[in-house]
Amino acid sequence: MSKTEEKRLAQAEIDESTYLDALENQTIYIFREAYRRFEDLAMLWSIGKDSTAMLWVARKAFFGHVPFPLVHIDTTKKHPVMIEFRDKIAKEWNLDLRTGTNEKALAEGMGPEKGRFECCTALKTNALQHLIDTQGYKGIFLGIRRDEEGSRAKERVFSPRDRNFQWNFKDQPPELWDQFNTAYGVDTHVRIHPILHWTEMDIWRYIKRERIPVCSLYFSNGTHRFRSLGCVPCNSPLESTATTVDEIVAELARTTTPERAGRAQDHEKAYMMQKLRSLGYM
Repeated sequence: MSKTEEKRLAQAEIDESTYLDALENQTIYIFREAYRRFEDLAMLWSIGKDSTAMLWVARKAFFGHVPFPLVHIDTTKKHPVMIEFRDKIAKEWNLDLRTGTNEKALAEGMGPEKGRFECCTALKTNALQHLIDTQGYKGIFLGIRRDEEGSRAKERVFSPRDRNFQWNFKDQPPELWDQFNTAYGVDTHVRIHPILHWTEMDIWRYIKRERIPVCSLYFSNGTHRFRSLGCVPCNSPLESTATTVDEIVAELARTTTPERAGRAQDHEKAYMMQKLRSLGYM
């Protein structure tokens, strides 16, 4: 390798690190602003790469301690390795982990065979809403990104919900030049999205730089891996030979396959995700 090429690669690494620093700093600012403005906060932890990277930044924002509970909505249909990863990290990072499950719907036989919209609404949306209501959380941090899926692109960093936790995607407050609206009425529930401005590639480059542990399902078994994690009946792996974070980053640089191509609910009906999210889905 020539010295010119070495200098170019070194500069590229510096540029990438500077860019990731800017993303991280913005997310830390959002965390601290929300913590200053709102009481009774919690963070939704789906065990996926995005919410785990977000959790990592939260630990940085509060000097190694997460000052609010972590919420995991357990449909009882997740990959077992996800639950093992959740419990391991919760113990190692000393997290206040709380789970929510719609026991009534499960007892009545709710599952994807009754319709994926109905299943997601009962086991995810309703379970989350019940937990929020019983615990009195006024704001929830979520690890969603604008580039992940169409309805998420309509979100704001501070996104108000009504007293029924429903989202009016047609009436979103402007957030120009990072001027966030945090003044809401007492009946308003707020969803806060600290990594809304990140991309899938940003997440993996940050995971690589920070050496963040992620669930093993993200790495190829030789022919396939998961790019997005969900419930076993509705979550399929995609073709991939990427077994390391470096290989995942390289793969993302050339792929044209959507990130959520393996999530069944994204394909079932037109605007299904938008309908789910308007009702309070994460």
